[in-house]
Amino acid sequence: MNTYLTIDPWKLMEQGFHPEHQMVTESLFSLGNGRFGQRGCFEETYTGKTLQGNYLAGVYYPDKTRVGWWKNGYPEYFAKVLNAIDWSSLRISMEGEEVDLHQATCESFYRELDMKRGVLSRQCDLKLVNGDRISIASERYCHAEYPDLGILRYQIRIREGKGTLAVQSYLDLDVQNQDANWEEKFWEDGQTQMDGQTAVVSAYTRKTRFRAAAAMVNQLSLNGTILDLDPFRVQRDKYVELGYELDVEAGDEIILTKMVSMSSTLYYDETRLPAEMMTRVEEARLKGYSALLKAHEDHWARKWQEADIVIDGDLSAQQAIRFNIFQLYQTYTGDDDRLNIGPKGFTGEKYGGSTYWDTEAYCVPFYLATASPQVARQLLLYRHRQLPQAIANARKLGFSGGAALFPDGDHERRGMPQRMGDHLRGDPSEWSDRLRDP
Repeated sequence: MNTYLTIDPWKLMEQGFHPEHQMVTESLFSLGNGRFGQRGCFEETYTGKTLQGNYLAGVYYPDKTRVGWWKNGYPEYFAKVLNAIDWSSLRISMEGEEVDLHQATCESFYRELDMKRGVLSRQCDLKLVNGDRISIASERYCHAEYPDLGILRYQIRIREGKGTLAVQSYLDLDVQNQDANWEEKFWEDGQTQMDGQTAVVSAYTRKTRFRAAAAMVNQLSLNGTILDLDPFRVQRDKYVELGYELDVEAGDEIILTKMVSMSSTLYYDETRLPAEMMTRVEEARLKGYSALLKAHEDHWARKWQEADIVIDGDLSAQQAIRFNIFQLYQTYTGDDDRLNIGPKGFTGEKYGGSTYWDTEAYCVPFYLATASPQVARQLLLYRHRQLPQAIANARKLGFSGGAALFPDGDHERRGMPQRMGDHLRGDPSEWSDRLRDP
């Protein structure tokens, strides 16, 4: 682990803000639950160096390959995991000044990823340019028990100053991949709907026509009293926002609880998807924040009981091994044989979300040792499904006799632009025979 993070057996901890490491920290503090994930970005606006990244498992776009020279075996398209619904972001303003750690004076800062609980949290004290002082405390997670849910609790305490506090909570699908080969946007045909404290947004991927949708419900409280405010509503293509304004003074404490359900047509009927997300988020609201958090923590407790590795006498090694276990289980849960494990998990766009032979070499043995055999079997079924494309790929490169050259990616049009002779060893029929029967 980088030395700017504190060594702890169960947590990644950043004591004091290190903007020079922000991009790395966002990757390290990423969250996921197998169905979706995100980088560990700030919730409020940050105009410093950052990469907003939110990803839905299995949703991709075939981006046309762009290289300086062409070789036989290069794929025509390289499928990429898409930057998807920005669900946890907010805009916070005090007397017209937008809260931004890149502009404000950071008087204290602490951020942690609690791997035991699967929760990302942060506390910081800020002095705004206008002289007001506020404290922020946030807590969020991708729900492990209810994999459509993302939960955020965001607290603002006014330390000095008074005036109008504006809180804007939104869902944004008008997003772009930083690594898009042709600077394209991959989402189109956006639709929105708003009803009271609830809003939903949906859109389709270009070419592949996956539909993704997210619904949110917000609850705002002031000094422990839930407010019944009629929000300002903003609707435009692929974007919905619920905004609130309230008069505050020193000592006031405001808490926004934001619950979001999100998914895609990989799991729901296309025409019913937005309505299903509205139903899921309403169910979450009725459960309440405390019950949802407990269910999430209990799920992670069961995972750690099965998968934990204890190392005595070396805290750094203990932290590192638990970080690896945590990343594996928040990237892949084994409930869907259409999914696999990208080497970067949900930490960003690198490698386009492709999957590699790391899965078979390193991940399958791990899951065999720490989970039911069904989890590893799902990974092998995923690879088995690619056999026809692997045989076609081998023929394209001049191999015959039943050779199977798997593309280094998770469907037939995705691949690394290299011949992969090292991957020709072994007999694919051996795997297919084993997978033929449950």
